[in-house]
Amino acid sequence: MRKLLPLFIILLLCNIAWAQIPSPKEHFGFNIGDDYMLATFTQTEAYFKKLAASDRVKLLTIGKTEEGRDQPMMIITSPENHKKLARFQEISTKLARAEGLTDAQAKAMAEEGKAVVWIDGGIHSNETVAWMQLIETAYQLTTRKDPEVMRILDNVVILLTHINPDGQELVANWYMRNPTIEKRTLDHLPRLYQKYAGHDNNRDFFMLQLKETQNVGRQLFVDWIPQIMYNHHQRGPAGSVLAGPPYRDPFNYVFHPLMITGIDALGAAMINRLIAEEKPGFTRLGGSVFSTWYNGGLRTTTHFHNQIGLLTEIIGGPTPETIPVVPNRLIPNGNTPFPVMPQKWYFKQSIDYSVSCNYAVLDYAARHHDELLYNIYVMGKNSIERGSKDYWTISPKRAEAITQARNNDRSAKPDSNLAANNPFGLGNGIAQKYYDVVLKDPAGRDARGYIISAKQPDFATATKFINALIRTGIQVQKATAEFTVEGKTYPAGSYIVKTAQSFRPHVLDMFEPQDHPNDFPYPGGPPTRPYDAAGWTLAYQMGVQFDRVQNAFDGPFQRIPYGELQTPVGKVDAAAPAGYTLSARANNSFIAVNDLLGAGIPVFRLPQGSGTTEAGAFYVPASPKAKSLLEKSAKELGLEALGVAKKPMGSMTKVAPMRIALWDTYGGSMPSGWVRLLMEQYHFPMEVVYSQTIDEGDLKKKYDVIVFVTRAIPAVSTGRGGGGGGEGEGGGFGGREPKVEEIPDNFRPSLGRITANKSIPQIKKFLEEGGKVVTIGSSANLAYHLGLPVRNALVEMTNAGTERPLPAEKYYIPGSILRVTLDSTQTATWGMAAQTDVYFDSSPVFKLAPDAIAKGQVKPLVWFSTNKPLRSGWAWGQTYLQDGITAFEAPIGAGKLTVVGPEITFRAQSQGTFKLLFNQLYSTAP
Repeated sequence: MRKLLPLFIILLLCNIAWAQIPSPKEHFGFNIGDDYMLATFTQTEAYFKKLAASDRVKLLTIGKTEEGRDQPMMIITSPENHKKLARFQEISTKLARAEGLTDAQAKAMAEEGKAVVWIDGGIHSNETVAWMQLIETAYQLTTRKDPEVMRILDNVVILLTHINPDGQELVANWYMRNPTIEKRTLDHLPRLYQKYAGHDNNRDFFMLQLKETQNVGRQLFVDWIPQIMYNHHQRGPAGSVLAGPPYRDPFNYVFHPLMITGIDALGAAMINRLIAEEKPGFTRLGGSVFSTWYNGGLRTTTHFHNQIGLLTEIIGGPTPETIPVVPNRLIPNGNTPFPVMPQKWYFKQSIDYSVSCNYAVLDYAARHHDELLYNIYVMGKNSIERGSKDYWTISPKRAEAITQARNNDRSAKPDSNLAANNPFGLGNGIAQKYYDVVLKDPAGRDARGYIISAKQPDFATATKFINALIRTGIQVQKATAEFTVEGKTYPAGSYIVKTAQSFRPHVLDMFEPQDHPNDFPYPGGPPTRPYDAAGWTLAYQMGVQFDRVQNAFDGPFQRIPYGELQTPVGKVDAAAPAGYTLSARANNSFIAVNDLLGAGIPVFRLPQGSGTTEAGAFYVPASPKAKSLLEKSAKELGLEALGVAKKPMGSMTKVAPMRIALWDTYGGSMPSGWVRLLMEQYHFPMEVVYSQTIDEGDLKKKYDVIVFVTRAIPAVSTGRGGGGGGEGEGGGFGGREPKVEEIPDNFRPSLGRITANKSIPQIKKFLEEGGKVVTIGSSANLAYHLGLPVRNALVEMTNAGTERPLPAEKYYIPGSILRVTLDSTQTATWGMAAQTDVYFDSSPVFKLAPDAIAKGQVKPLVWFSTNKPLRSGWAWGQTYLQDGITAFEAPIGAGKLTVVGPEITFRAQSQGTFKLLFNQLYSTAP
């Protein structure tokens, strides 16, 4: 009897613990999924802490958000697994990296380990199902005792993670503010639901600049490396309930096929479970727009790390809605085997669907945990093998080159029975020798590695690129001494990234161009739009100089521990009798200059350079205060301040800070938010302004320069506008503006839009009085409003003799990297290379009036000097760009308008072109 007493006490204590865990209804006052009810993050965080009383739950804070909240992650598994959690984490990361393991060792570890599954919610905070299902899922996994849940807990370590606490707090409070529940609405949020990026927070996962994405990236790519990552979103296509895996083509050619088939398997588990539960409306493949081409999303970046990244997009919300009649969605097909019929739809249904999908994923992981662990090892092992030998990654251009090789062979006999000519793919292939011409050509081999020399104009920005790789779990090495590879010598401190590593797909994707296919539904048809960008090569966007090495190489290289961020080493010359120069080519110079100006220290620019310095370099006269600040910059920013013995000869202009205004709009502009982040990072003082301030006039009394990002300036009513990016976000041109009475008083000053009749005259007056205006992207429309002698270069003549924009069948360039030419001696382009890569997204391109330059009306800054400017992505009809002007400046009265067509601040990634903005933000006078 005495032996049984301790067991009885243990069971009693367990039951007391279970009783202490309240249901959502007991905590929030409503059930998850009740119509018209949302939980704030403050309430959710308190509930998570109550769930953490369970021995199934470990609640962690993975970091702070941009607004200072804790970002939670709940680790849920069996109590027994919690005792060995460190070991299971070790197994997960070791198998993912696949370093130094035999197949037998990997199999043994896979059998010992537990599958690690990531399930998240809340990244897009107006997608309320995503973060509400996270609460319900956490509650059920903590309290249910049925066989399925017990099997899951025994075999899976679940990472339940909240992606955007700040946004949940904003959205829930906004929705719940109306005491009349039927009048509650998510419409017209007053600002971005992530401080800087809003919806674009799901485009930051290879750059990882936001605090929330950095926190998440650390867990996904360094600390845990889960085999499955499930990212909840909204919303599903009209006439369906949700879109999910597998996804439509194209998928990226660097992927391991096991990752793609892993998505297929999990997609099958999801749809099978929903059908078995009589939950119709799941669409997949061509039934939705989602693909696996892009890198940078929370789901998609995991694909480049051999993880099975899953996305579902579901309908529904706290306000009931109706599934509309979409006739072609009612017919069962391979995309949608079990269509949903038109009906009233309630929040609880969406929660139930989401939870069912979670259990489908978790049940699959429980039943296949050893297979999932071993397969991620196989993918990593194969990546290491491919990076250790000659290997050729196939892509559309290379497939086309094989066909072209045959076509160029005059000795080849015509063959009408080629498989390519048969609609069913039947017939003959072409001779092996044409394959060998392309895919055994030594010059076409994949790189064995990349060397980022420490001797380059902006090594601090190159180090930021290296840190982006390190944050995403890439193995980086650093040279401890000078070394030589293939006849070129590199200094100590240079970085080496070899492709013989498990996350080789991500390495290739960050260094190499993306070769997007020419994606048309039928010959002569319109292009199929990529879900996001077509090309994004980060090394190109950041202007990083690197050498691509195709043969095996080694040297005095030291492996940097995974996740250990790097700080560039700067220096301040001790001998500087007359002062210091800072390079205009280094982005971080602008931080130092802004700090110097803020401290009242004089700074000058050298229009012709001086000695070894380039045009536009900064000169700082010697003083103890200047030296002290520069030493701080050298230590923190990796800045080099070169001492000068004498004051530079020739002309110099004094730099003065300007009163900077950055346009934004009610609801928040994502491009403006990214620029706001840049302004803070680079220490540019600025003020956010809205259209009401513009319309009030007297702008020159308040500001010296106004920056209008893309989608700020509307097109002229005649349709003369030069095109630009889309208009889908809050603050674009489309959509109903909220009524003043619908909006709380504190948000009303941000209401309104830039208009031709009120705003443009005030902007013109500001320019005429000596102000500067910088436009980016489609806000180039301002040039048309002001009647400048420029026109859209991307037009054709109709039979009626009028111009119209080129149709997409002839010209189409979604987000891609293009090469442009510029004159780096101009003030606007100081510090930039004559050949520069820009991010181009259907961006404006101009032709100038014949005498515009001669009359001094327009000065070209950036243009296309070739008919093949594509560097990465997709550029259908790129020959139309040749000789087109894509950035210029024009005097307007006493002021100046600078128009930049490409997205030079795109998502704060395109660091190689930041200087096109930064150079405009100083006043320079003799």
